[in-house]
Amino acid sequence: MGEVIYSAKPLWAVLVSMGAAFLILLTGEKARNLRESWTILAALIKFGLVFSLIKPVLAGKTIEYTLITLLPGVALQFRVDAFGLLFGVVAATLWIPTSFYSIGYVRTLNEHGQSRYFFSFAMCLSAAIGVAFAGNLLTLLIFYEILTIATWPLVIHHEDTSAIAGGRKYLVYTLTAGCILLLAIGITYSLAGTLDFVGGGFLAGHGSPGLLILLLTLFIAGFGVKAGIMPFHEWLPSAMVAPTPVSALLHAVAVVKAGVFGCVRVILFVFGPELLQQLGVWTILAGVVAFTVVAAGLLALGQDHLKRRLAFSTINNLALIILGVSLLSKNAMTGGILHIANHAFMKITLFFCAGAIYAKTHKDHVSQLDGLGRQMPFTFAAFAIASMGLCGLPPVNGFISKWFLCLGAVETHQIVFLFVILTSAMLDVAFFFPIIYNGFFKKPLPDVAGKVDEAPLLMVLPLCFTALFSVVFGIFPNAFLNFFNIVRLAVTNVLGG
Repeated sequence: MGEVIYSAKPLWAVLVSMGAAFLILLTGEKARNLRESWTILAALIKFGLVFSLIKPVLAGKTIEYTLITLLPGVALQFRVDAFGLLFGVVAATLWIPTSFYSIGYVRTLNEHGQSRYFFSFAMCLSAAIGVAFAGNLLTLLIFYEILTIATWPLVIHHEDTSAIAGGRKYLVYTLTAGCILLLAIGITYSLAGTLDFVGGGFLAGHGSPGLLILLLTLFIAGFGVKAGIMPFHEWLPSAMVAPTPVSALLHAVAVVKAGVFGCVRVILFVFGPELLQQLGVWTILAGVVAFTVVAAGLLALGQDHLKRRLAFSTINNLALIILGVSLLSKNAMTGGILHIANHAFMKITLFFCAGAIYAKTHKDHVSQLDGLGRQMPFTFAAFAIASMGLCGLPPVNGFISKWFLCLGAVETHQIVFLFVILTSAMLDVAFFFPIIYNGFFKKPLPDVAGKVDEAPLLMVLPLCFTALFSVVFGIFPNAFLNFFNIVRLAVTNVLGG
């Protein structure tokens, strides 16, 4: 490990949106512009704080801040390394367009409970940054569970029967997963006497092979619920009853990415590649997530509801990330970790597009979108760009991460997993391209406007922004935010050299 810098910046990055959340509640419905200004201001300050950490981390430094030491080897501690920084930068960056988009969405549809909505949104972003910058398993679990609770009011926002049922299923799955994680963390501490993340893992030499395999199973089951690994995925499509900006938050910025983040933390920073190879379980883990990749893609084909199709696409891509990391090769890890950022920009674009379509036309099924691209050309163009990226087509950023995933499968001589990755790309084409073709080239349905008539600018501009940067990061992967350099450093911290 390089030089350690002791700084409260990670703590402030967590607290800024938490503070904004309570200002939002105090301001309430009577001063909507002021209420929304707290959201925007906090998003900008959070981005500035997180962005300021990029330079020292790329210089090989680690930023630490300890709140309190609870037990020997256990503290409530923030530690910013390259991998945590990647997730933090993604969350902080995408909160800005999501905030503007949310304002446009809730005002266009005149949503009820807007103060509660923005309060919960801000709390979710605090928790997401806490997950990103957690220095050990205990701190990670605390913010992981805060994220669960903060998201629940967003899932049940509409307060109808389907929303309540979706929220109940969400809590049953995620809180049960939290209990499993608490058990796994307790076993880990009893074995190793520490919970601190270490590049390459710290469990080697602790415990019998059977116990370590059981422990890995508990961790993957716990984090795999939010990551959507089958058969723990069913809550995710059900949560699509939430408002579309919430779906964007679930799928691109916070909840499911926190699950993937936890899986990768355990694989690379608790167990480590060498121990997983010694235990001989990496191929089993890769096989499980490979099944999820293909099955989720096939299920997406059968979904006429647009957000449910996007939900199964998310499950497909999250499994790809874990598959890449599970292959334990340099290129596969690079592709998997980079896809955390790349997928976030593409998937949030798709959900923004789905929300813009619904806000303008109240259409939410694929079969209702014929000819709508002529009425909403900017929205459908953004949808096309993000879809191309998820299919792995250049020049969108998804091409780079999927290219490295393919290289990693070849590198490990696992041609079956190369076939899975390529099959996933073909399934992406199968369930995205008909939407694009029908939107632009099919005869418009009778209720489709004959002229350009987009959603409000507060919704269209954010989706154009995220689509544009999906292309920018596809051509210049280190543009502005140094994503590729951060990922390379994260992989080096695990593999050495």
